[in-house]
Amino acid sequence: MASAMSLSSMSFLSLRSYRSFSSSSYFASIPPTSSFLLRPLNFRPTPLRLYATTQPPSATASKGDLETTFFYNVEPSEVVNFDPPERPEGYVPPPAFDELPPETEEEIAVAYEEIYGPAYSGESVLGNDIYVMDSKLKKTSSLLGRKKREKVTDGFEERVVQVRRVTKVVKGGKKMSFRAIVVVGNKEGQVGVGVGKAKEVVDAIVKSSTNARRNIVTVPMTKYLTFPHRSDGDYGAAKVMLRPASPGTGVIAGGAVRVVLEMAGVENALGKQIGSKNALNNARATVIAVQKMRQFRDVARERGIPMEELWK
Repeated sequence: MASAMSLSSMSFLSLRSYRSFSSSSYFASIPPTSSFLLRPLNFRPTPLRLYATTQPPSATASKGDLETTFFYNVEPSEVVNFDPPERPEGYVPPPAFDELPPETEEEIAVAYEEIYGPAYSGESVLGNDIYVMDSKLKKTSSLLGRKKREKVTDGFEERVVQVRRVTKVVKGGKKMSFRAIVVVGNKEGQVGVGVGKAKEVVDAIVKSSTNARRNIVTVPMTKYLTFPHRSDGDYGAAKVMLRPASPGTGVIAGGAVRVVLEMAGVENALGKQIGSKNALNNARATVIAVQKMRQFRDVARERGIPMEELWK
């Protein structure tokens, strides 16, 4: 019984849809594309309606707290004239490019040289090198095509402790490079140890000196240019022992310890490497031993007593 009712309802719906179908209105509503072949025979397009709100205009018109504007009388193809706002009082328009005062030849030459460097005429307004096409680029090569390193004038002297060729095993084989250890110091109590690697020796030294300048430490010294007290420092398997010395003794140390003390400005000291002979580890161990030292005035200030009572 239920199946008979369902069949009768389906036949009624299909008959109703067939009667309401008209071929002229159907083909008139289909756009001229090939997609109409995939649509069913009873397809009827419905017009698209857009509202500013989710409710129809009749429902929103009764609410006084909600104002909705519907553009029923606006023609999309109509040309709308732009009406700019009025300018405020006292507004002065900027002058046009052609109305500006003309630039002098010196101003034009200065602007040209700032952008492109000195001109080819052999004259420089800003005092740049006329033999260089770009004033920002400097000659970095010397004889035989080797790179020429420029010295940095910041008051620190550089001394190369060690340059070694190191190898890194990669997937395609071995990658050769150079490792440089450099100690920088101003011989006035400031010293730093740096290390750098590069494919060229000059580039490795530049990297290590830059790294050393980032790791500057202060060495406490007395008026006799020696340490205030003894100190020991270790880094890895290297251990360094530092002892103060009387005036006229000199720096009695070897290896990287001697280089670090001389660049720091120490003239009377005793140093000894205990354990590993690695230059980098010994240099860093020396820096650690120096950082452990303190001046007498600092200790007296921490204790809150005068310096004379330290030796009582």
